[in-house]
Amino acid sequence: MITFFIGLAILVIGGFLYSKLCVKVFGPDDRKTPCYTKADGVDFVPLPLWKNSLINLLNIAGTGPILGPIQGILFGPIAFITIPLGNVLAGAIHDYFCGMICLRDGGTQMPKMVRKYSSKTVFNIYQVFVSLLLLLVAAVFIYTPGDLAATQVFGFDGKATSISTWVIYGVIFVYYLVATIFPIDTIIGRIYPIFGLVLLFSAVGVFIGMFIKGYPLIELWEVWDSPQAYQVIDGVTQHFSYKDYFTAGKFIPVFFITVACGLLSGFHSTQTAIVTRTMKSEHEGRTTFYGMMIVEGFIAMVWAAAAMGVYNLGLQEANASLATATVGIICKDILGPIGGVIAIAGIIILPITSGDTALRSLRLSLSESLNVDQSTVKKRLSFASILFVLTAAILVWAKTNPGGFNTLWRYFGWSNQTLSLFAFLAITIWMFETGKGKWAWMVIVPGGIYTFNTMSFILNAQIGFKLSWSIAYPVAGVITAAYVILLIVWGKKRSEAKAEK
Repeated sequence: MITFFIGLAILVIGGFLYSKLCVKVFGPDDRKTPCYTKADGVDFVPLPLWKNSLINLLNIAGTGPILGPIQGILFGPIAFITIPLGNVLAGAIHDYFCGMICLRDGGTQMPKMVRKYSSKTVFNIYQVFVSLLLLLVAAVFIYTPGDLAATQVFGFDGKATSISTWVIYGVIFVYYLVATIFPIDTIIGRIYPIFGLVLLFSAVGVFIGMFIKGYPLIELWEVWDSPQAYQVIDGVTQHFSYKDYFTAGKFIPVFFITVACGLLSGFHSTQTAIVTRTMKSEHEGRTTFYGMMIVEGFIAMVWAAAAMGVYNLGLQEANASLATATVGIICKDILGPIGGVIAIAGIIILPITSGDTALRSLRLSLSESLNVDQSTVKKRLSFASILFVLTAAILVWAKTNPGGFNTLWRYFGWSNQTLSLFAFLAITIWMFETGKGKWAWMVIVPGGIYTFNTMSFILNAQIGFKLSWSIAYPVAGVITAAYVILLIVWGKKRSEAKAEK
């Protein structure tokens, strides 16, 4: 438990101190925010701090901070340190500066931010990339909560041939459509507080329960092994070793692609931009953006620890990396049948509350980039219907094809992290242009690390270029060096050009 608590201390204390530095660097002031200067009763609507914070938390916290850490903890107790460090030094910074820059620039969406602080070529690549990612997010976040609801709550088989599966998908789809086209305070602003309570119940309940149950955790300085941990491979039960998984599993980059939400997620930038249109003050950014990412890090830590406890007790019923089965075991073992169902409901809510705003964000960003009028429900519905048809097509393909979802999830995980590189680029240029170039290392360092992670992964992966690690690593190193040098040189040129005006 000591390693786990050290990680929590890094998360809480580190987050408190580093967030103060972020605030100092950005310099929030008392200017009127977009919810007042651009009030339209639909997207630009003033909401209280507590509601904005809950909305942002539920927007960014999909199944990532649960399913990702459950699989990531297979690499061993080092996850208890890397999750909070990555959260404080990369993920929370990413969310804070993306949100605050979009807020100051009039509540713009991320495509406009990338366009303003990069180039037309980078913007065009980003626009295609983010549109595809948000469609993948929407499809994934119908698929995973739908299957969890079918199998863990209603007791159905969750198969593509079952009518019940598509009925559940359809219900989620209808909710997405309503949440996407109606004013933000009509649906999201009203029901998210209820969802937030269920989310907190599941996270805090599991956190307290694993201590009451005495879940055993392995320390960083111990032998990374457990006599009880096992996994089932081709029907044969085999002893499972964290140290072997760490060695053979390529911790860098696979761990960082596996554990996205809770550590760093490029998807978050598209969600923080939505909340910039409902914030009453720039001073709320520290809590709304940085603080909620810290909360998501706590959720990730809790589920990683609970999963390790389940593995070490030998409670899992199938392969140790089967995250959805592990969710059910943790909830029902810790919270009992009724509490377990409520907790699972909270986990189902997480992706749903990210999927709806993924489509809302896609509608806003595309309509903003293409100058499509979204002032009436009819216009929003007609534009959103195109996005929903595309999402439905991806969902049907993933559900009806063997291995379809696995392929979808891998592309989703890689593209999610890769998207953050565009955000880090834009934040870096903004820092140079606003005379804050001496602080650019705050985003250049995590940007460089994740360039290496994402590039080495896709160069080696079966869904990528299938190169050996001996080739993937050095090539990724060259790309990383080029990315960092480009940021510094480009940032200085933009700074000099702006100074001459």
